[in-house]
Amino acid sequence: MKINTIWFDGDQIYGRDENGNEYKQSLLWYPKLYAADNEQRNRYTFGFDGIHWRNLDEDISFESFTYEDSEPSLLQRFFLTHRGINIDKIAQAVGIKVNTLRKYINGFQKPSPENENALLAYINTLN
Repeated sequence: MKINTIWFDGDQIYGRDENGNEYKQSLLWYPKLYAADNEQRNRYTFGFDGIHWRNLDEDISFESFTYEDSEPSLLQRFFLTHRGINIDKIAQAVGIKVNTLRKYINGFQKPSPENENALLAYINTLN
């Protein structure tokens, strides 16, 4: 699959492939692109396997548009929108390893329902 058209709306990037299929994913996965203005976002090039923003040093693979987790979970969304938060302290407070929490945040591992509930409950106490 190769994306040949892209556009932005809110915190989403949309793509259309050569067959007219449309895809979307959250810009929260790409902090530099998320923070960029329209002029910066529109300075991209299509490569063999993705889209590149040289001015932002950001890349999005075509394949990533088809990932099941193109939209962050509630837990991931919290951490992606609060990048300055100390995840070591949160992991310690909830009783999980910080590396495990990093895997949850980055989508490399899905938390058990118990861990997810414990993390979300702790996060709710931060407000």
